[in-house]
Amino acid sequence: MASLPKKPRHGKEHTGEDVLPEVEEIMASVESKLPQTELKDFLEKKIGGLKKEQRELVGVFGHTGAGKSSLINAVIGVEDLLPSGDLGACTTVIIKVEANKQNQKYEAEIEFITKEDFKERVQGWKKMFLNDTDDEEESSDDSSDNEDDMNDDDVKRDAVEMLSAVYGEQWKEILDKNNFMDQKHFRKIPEFLNSDKKILTFKTAEKLSEKLVIYTRSSSEDGDDKEVKKWFWPLVKCVTVRVPNKDLLQNVTLVDLPGNGDCNKGRDTMWKGVVQGCSTVWIVTEIKRAVSKTEAWEILKSASRYLGNGGQCKNIHFICTHSDVIAQPKGQSLVEAIRERNKRAKVEVMKKFGEQKMVKKHFSDECFKVFTVSSTKFQDRQLLEPADTEVPELQKFLQKLNDCHSETLNYQYVSGAYGILSLIQGARCGGGDAVKAEVKKVLTEKMECELQVVQKSMQKATDALEECLQSGVENSKSSCDNVLESFLNHQGGGSGFHMTLKCVIEKYGVHTTQKGKHLNLNEDLAAKLMDSVDEEFRKTFPTESNLKPFNGTISSFSLDTGKLIKKYKDVELQLEFLRTEEEKIKIELHETIRQRKKEIYSSLTTTIEETMQKCYEDAQKCKGKGSLEKTRNIIKQHVREKKDDMFEQAKAAMMSKLEDLKGKILKKLKKTMQESIERALNSDEQSLPDVKEELDLVTKYYKDLKKNTDEGTSPVSADQPGPSAAQGF
Repeated sequence: MASLPKKPRHGKEHTGEDVLPEVEEIMASVESKLPQTELKDFLEKKIGGLKKEQRELVGVFGHTGAGKSSLINAVIGVEDLLPSGDLGACTTVIIKVEANKQNQKYEAEIEFITKEDFKERVQGWKKMFLNDTDDEEESSDDSSDNEDDMNDDDVKRDAVEMLSAVYGEQWKEILDKNNFMDQKHFRKIPEFLNSDKKILTFKTAEKLSEKLVIYTRSSSEDGDDKEVKKWFWPLVKCVTVRVPNKDLLQNVTLVDLPGNGDCNKGRDTMWKGVVQGCSTVWIVTEIKRAVSKTEAWEILKSASRYLGNGGQCKNIHFICTHSDVIAQPKGQSLVEAIRERNKRAKVEVMKKFGEQKMVKKHFSDECFKVFTVSSTKFQDRQLLEPADTEVPELQKFLQKLNDCHSETLNYQYVSGAYGILSLIQGARCGGGDAVKAEVKKVLTEKMECELQVVQKSMQKATDALEECLQSGVENSKSSCDNVLESFLNHQGGGSGFHMTLKCVIEKYGVHTTQKGKHLNLNEDLAAKLMDSVDEEFRKTFPTESNLKPFNGTISSFSLDTGKLIKKYKDVELQLEFLRTEEEKIKIELHETIRQRKKEIYSSLTTTIEETMQKCYEDAQKCKGKGSLEKTRNIIKQHVREKKDDMFEQAKAAMMSKLEDLKGKILKKLKKTMQESIERALNSDEQSLPDVKEELDLVTKYYKDLKKNTDEGTSPVSADQPGPSAAQGF
């Protein structure tokens, strides 16, 4: 018998956090005592699969000056961690903030983009400046004065700002000499050239923030800043900041995200991946212009597809900052005026959300919540009570998210351990060959019947999606000429767009400026396809916690082991193992579906991008006089020639991925349960250790956690898709 924990708990209701260390100790001890039998490899694999590592991601979006950094500092209770923007400075890279579980230091792990990526990018800038003179005859005076438009000034400003950051005022000379990759430029960051990560570690948050700023923030919006210093943010892909003693970040990562993606391909890919992995997003903007300022709403609109059908977001929090900044009212106290405006702002923002047609395709009103926050007044505790700042509400949300995540993982571990111990003890005690054979036959027949139900339900869902897609194909064919005309003649199509279009072509249809202005020709061409399928796709793959994919058919899959236990007491332990295995495979399948559906939804744009690749490459060759018109003509001709097939191919690609997912779900479900049935009812291993005492203890813990679940005092539900990483097929 394996040694038990020295101090088993009695007479109290257990939580997953209470019992997990004891159960882990039990399972390690049991594993070490397994004899060399036919069942050993199977059991070791099951024990090894109990521990899951995954985190909840909370994405924080907002324009420069909205107060993202101050908000994060206030919520986690570390005032000096992330530097706040001033004089136009803004966060330019992805910053992840999580708990430091290893030591009591403040730590930053800096990941750089690749040397090849940066070299290609600088060569593109060099080519742009060299060709700038050749393209002057393309100029006209039709550039837009709208500050929200994207034009060549943005492209040049971004290039100058990034080159100045890395090379200083000598950047033009360095480009002329073509020695921009010389090691002398990167003496302070050898990790960049060696493809390593740089680690900064300090005792205080203030010191870390002071040293970190050159890796995360642009010095100014003005690329011609006369006091340019060495800044390394253009070379950074992502920074992970780890903070000691933060319970609410044990299983939660706050991610400070730049606007609508990134002009660097590597960072943009990471941006999309992070956004698609967020379970919650915070959209941050100042309360004064929460409704009228377009940037916050544009961020939400442009990211909605990555968050909804293309992601796994369940909560959207619109956070109105600087709630304490208000003129002194007449005949009313300042606090009363703040509270009154906060209430009014919440109503107006909720109304504005109801008008967001694109966003509403992916999210219901229940997913959306408004907060009115004052980070400053929460930290200095003057004027406003902490509750009036609503920072405590955000802290409570994060703590609950953290605890739910932890309890879910803990429950799954204890449930799995209970099943494994049941199998070991059941195999050791036998149960009778005749009874086992009969139960095996009943279970196999039930499994085949349930698999047919799952197959039919999934087929019905994919048939509905295919019908929607066909409509989208026809709409795409009829509208693509207008889409192209609008895109290629942005702002009238003169000098204000020529260089920007070059950037779009160089990056195969996608460009994002440093200020977060976003263009994506591939998505524009795929828009009608996505529009056609959005509603049905959301029904098939809902993000809401209380809804399950494929209309809940996988959740409903059951071998009815509970009923069989009453009839076949001799194999009760084996049936308990099968019940926990059934629960586990459904959780794994739900998680895998959640990951795979992102790829399925994105396949519409991906296929369009692949079809457009040749025309982008042809357009990249256009130089000199008349190149703007040549570029437009190449793209138009390519789309005209390909449109009859391009959208059909996109539809076929999505349907192929759906069919592949369906087939692998059925295969995985059948293979896993079939193997578990075989192992449970064919094994008779007297040499296995007696784990009765361990099983009794873990059974008590398991029932306590299950009771909490059933009574609603725990976040876990029996077949809830957990946060564990996808297991794959």
